[in-house]
Amino acid sequence: MSQPASLPDSNAPWYKQLTGYHWFVFIVASAAWFFDCLDQRLFSLARIPALSDLMHLAPSSVEVQAFGKTVTAWFLIGWGIGGMIFGALGDRYGRARMLTITILTYSVFTGLSYFSHSAFDFTLFRFLTGLGVGGVFGLAVALIAETVPSGARAQCLGLLQILSTIGNLTAGFAKYGIDAMEANQTIAAGSGWRWMFLIGAVPALMVIFTGKYLREPESWLKLRAEGRLPKGSIFSPYAGLLSDARWRKNLIIGALMALTGVMGLWAIGEYAVDLQSTVFRTYYEGKVAADQVNLMVQNAKTTSYLLNMVGAAVGMWLFTWMANALGRRPAFFIGFGSAMVITLLVYWKMETPMDAYWMMPLMGAAQLAPFAGYAIYLPELFPSRLRSTGTSFCYNLGRFAAAGGSFFSYLLTQNVFGHHASPLPYRYSAMVMCSIFLIGIITTCFAPETKGKGLPED
Repeated sequence: MSQPASLPDSNAPWYKQLTGYHWFVFIVASAAWFFDCLDQRLFSLARIPALSDLMHLAPSSVEVQAFGKTVTAWFLIGWGIGGMIFGALGDRYGRARMLTITILTYSVFTGLSYFSHSAFDFTLFRFLTGLGVGGVFGLAVALIAETVPSGARAQCLGLLQILSTIGNLTAGFAKYGIDAMEANQTIAAGSGWRWMFLIGAVPALMVIFTGKYLREPESWLKLRAEGRLPKGSIFSPYAGLLSDARWRKNLIIGALMALTGVMGLWAIGEYAVDLQSTVFRTYYEGKVAADQVNLMVQNAKTTSYLLNMVGAAVGMWLFTWMANALGRRPAFFIGFGSAMVITLLVYWKMETPMDAYWMMPLMGAAQLAPFAGYAIYLPELFPSRLRSTGTSFCYNLGRFAAAGGSFFSYLLTQNVFGHHASPLPYRYSAMVMCSIFLIGIITTCFAPETKGKGLPED
């Protein structure tokens, strides 16, 4: 399959500007991100059951809850390292080639998590999975941004993020099915988390298609033919970004804006499910038979998660519309402000499953909306020869910050608010962490507006 040149701008609807190959690239890149998000959410839903089984402690124990933050932090560190490495390799050796390698990496190590026998090797497998997971976003968005026509670029990149919620929803439905299999004794009690990670090995099959048909963007091939790709060590693309004042400023702005959303999601929103474990159990005890409490809690958590992802899809769709109608900066102002207020409300007031059923969609919409913006905005900040590096750096630097945020949240939960009765330590630590969203609001004041402009070049 040959790669045609991108079509010129057109007044036609964006989807009519795409050729068959454009759709193929969009589908492959979206599928890579779909499975990446599936992996992330499988981990979110299976983390506490896995650690409870491996540590031989109750899911609600403070030790399990606290170590869950530690595992998440190591996953995020691997994520950040993988993003930094594969982003730079994508500029040097090609987006399509590196995307194939990242898919294989995260699917293999997710599958190997099935065989964990201790909290240590579970943590190790999650770190190694993070290496692959971290590389996907920058490569996928660079591939789409440089392949599709400019008149369809923002819509395709926004839709990439919107469709990622299908991966998140798939994880939720998988959790429903595996919980039912445990309840029916089709699989051994307490082993459901292992089967969830085995599902995450499926994306390795994608390698067959990406390796055979996917081609590099014409802009990257042109740079290679002209000998203008980064040379030298893996750090040379970063040197190229830092040596130019324009790209250096964009790198700092993009990194701070992405850091805000990633920390907000992974150092705050990620632990809403842990709060639910405690408050839902308190709610159902005395209302249902003792042997039904666990099942009711699990079903309520899964339902809350699915509603959260539906809200996320709506939020990202609204952000994409605002980014195109109002501009990138106004959309980010609204997104970060909404995320701060709504996240604070959720952790302060959520008491029952019914609370979660309306609060979690709102929090999903508010927290995930800016992620559509990252797909649209970050590729617009950097030239082709450094686009994968710049996009990956901005998006994945936040993983290190989120890992630090998870460790900080752990300290708040254990050492600062630990003397309070559960679940107040979880509530108070998350509410303090909501101040993170101020970083994005302030940074947006200095961000360049890219609405209506082409991708930058040297």
